[in-house]
Amino acid sequence: MANIVFIATSLDGFIADKQGKLDWLHAVPNPNNIDTGFLPLIARIDGLVMGRNTFEMVVSFDCDWPYTKPVFVLSNTLTQVPKGYEDKVTLINGELQNIITTLNSQGFNELYIDGGITIQHFLNEDLIDEMVITRLPILLGGGTALFGDLQQPLNFKVTSNKVILENLVQTTYVRERLS
Repeated sequence: MANIVFIATSLDGFIADKQGKLDWLHAVPNPNNIDTGFLPLIARIDGLVMGRNTFEMVVSFDCDWPYTKPVFVLSNTLTQVPKGYEDKVTLINGELQNIITTLNSQGFNELYIDGGITIQHFLNEDLIDEMVITRLPILLGGGTALFGDLQQPLNFKVTSNKVILENLVQTTYVRERLS
């Protein structure tokens, strides 16, 4: 079982700019639409857990629904799934450990965790097993940080580090836990 983060950041560790926008993600051209690891991730996982803000951002994109696996949206404020997404997402809330236990018992053992605040909450409860972070060669100077305060330090081991599209550095980290 693994809870996996797959996300892009600026060199200074931001996942959105000061206006909350993601335009900077296109700073490195990809004219041939080369996959940067998303497709193998989707093939590996059983489902996605994303925060409400991330869900609303994805819904705002002018594209088809990008996920082929079940999506669970964490929200304390949404009471119903927006029209048109009833067969695409399930709303969940509660304590993260209980949510993970419930999802695991339903056969969702490899979960993609997405959304800045959601990732921070999962990290704060030591519920992230693997992180794939792709750094773009851009300094945003502010915005939404990937990482926040932690109750305790968390040790990770680098298991892969590669350059993609000649400018992106993608590093895979696996959580090291003491037995």
